[in-house]
Amino acid sequence: MSLWKNVRPSFISGWIAASTLFTLLLIFVSITPFDGWYARTLAGDWTDSDGDILILLTADVNPDGLIGAASYWRSVYAVRAWRGGHFKKIVVSGGIMGTPMSLASALAEFLVGNGVPREALILEERSTSTHENAVFTAELIGNMPGKKVLMTSDQHMFRAHRAFQRAGLEIVPRPIPDVAKRANTILERGPLFVGLLLETLKICYYAAKGWI
Repeated sequence: MSLWKNVRPSFISGWIAASTLFTLLLIFVSITPFDGWYARTLAGDWTDSDGDILILLTADVNPDGLIGAASYWRSVYAVRAWRGGHFKKIVVSGGIMGTPMSLASALAEFLVGNGVPREALILEERSTSTHENAVFTAELIGNMPGKKVLMTSDQHMFRAHRAFQRAGLEIVPRPIPDVAKRANTILERGPLFVGLLLETLKICYYAAKGWI
């Protein structure tokens, strides 16, 4: 009992301090443009690079196989890139994540439904992480000629770009405005901040593993 009495006050005070700090951080990001600024920083140079091969990274998908919000917007921008550029192929990278079909297949159906020829699509359906996106895509198209352009969300581009470089595939980044756009809505800034924290932890983990 005496040990519990000694530990309990310090635990409670530590919990209160951590909760207070997290609350202050949420207030800070809710009233400042931090989320958008950090996402744009992770995105790097903002370009609409054209090329020969567009590499589209998948994000999320619903249990019924319909694409989630992040995957939807990446797909929308991929369709726009196809319509407005000179891409000959689109590589869609993403494996099976507890759904009837792969993420790549789900996004491919969206692309085809919006005018991208099915024969222009190359599916990489084994990867379950950004590291595997890079490794398996490099194996798939590493010897294909032409300029390769990587498309993913702004907050994801820092890690993805470096993962592809580490895998030996030279790409030009073409981020899309994801967090930078959604951060304009105050109510979304808190959840976005949590997502940015998780992405920062993933960057640190990838650096420690030598994947970026």
